[in-house]
Amino acid sequence: MLNEVVELLDIKKNGVYVDATAGFGGHSRAIFDRLKSGKLFMIDQDPDAISALKKDFKSKTVTIINDNFINIKNIIKSYNIDFVDGILLDVGVSSYQIDSSQRGFSYHDQSAPLDMRMSKKGKSAKDIINTYEEKELSKIIWDYSEEKFSRRIAEKIVARRKISPIETTDDLVQIIKSAIPFKFLRKSLIHPARRTFQAIRIEVNKELQMLEKGLTEAFSVLKAGGRLAVITFHSLEDRIVKKKMASWCIKCTCPPDFPICICRGSCDAKLITKKPVTPSAEEINRNNRSRSAKLRVVCRVK
Repeated sequence: MLNEVVELLDIKKNGVYVDATAGFGGHSRAIFDRLKSGKLFMIDQDPDAISALKKDFKSKTVTIINDNFINIKNIIKSYNIDFVDGILLDVGVSSYQIDSSQRGFSYHDQSAPLDMRMSKKGKSAKDIINTYEEKELSKIIWDYSEEKFSRRIAEKIVARRKISPIETTDDLVQIIKSAIPFKFLRKSLIHPARRTFQAIRIEVNKELQMLEKGLTEAFSVLKAGGRLAVITFHSLEDRIVKKKMASWCIKCTCPPDFPICICRGSCDAKLITKKPVTPSAEEINRNNRSRSAKLRVVCRVK
């Protein structure tokens, strides 16, 4: 949704913008092309993305930072900037990460190591699969994917790792398949490992916790009139974004049983997109991975 993002951010030629999940710079390039004397900050936690961005963007008006978007406030303050005109968060795993077999995000790569770390730091999927207790694994798989066979999968994982460590993505795929009854495998329209891989990836990268904190941090550095655009790819993310944006748009904060308003509150923001923007049929035909994307945009009013 490149065009939709650029239009809804309402880019000013002399504004300050942050692509807080820059990836390989697709959205960043479109924002940069609309700037004249403005500044663009590009943040990404993946060192591979940062290396590529530094090769492609040479302008003095562009600053590239290897960090997580939850640190956006401290990042821009370190450059003597307090507030910005617009921020983009395109959350979740990138196509590059999925397609890079050695990163271990894909359930299609048979010999890939179980990694799934976006930043290449901290606990990997292998660590989680081989050390978490069965109940904890089951809860993660259910909470982060609503996989109906989460308990059976967790049980199979624990039984298998008692024999030998679970090392590769294919090891995990085969365990998942063995936990799902054949009649469900036969009828399912999606890969049997899709939900579990999503859940483990979310746990590895603490994605939902990071999103909660990142939204708050991002909104706190918007100017009055500044806009925050967020692209999500599954319902757990979108639910968090929808709820957070709605909270910024509430005028009264008094308890519902108060007969009159005493807080004299007024909303901090207004929704630019009352319903999420979704990809066009043409874009989905070009890029099938975009089919689940949802874009929400909010504007700070004070």
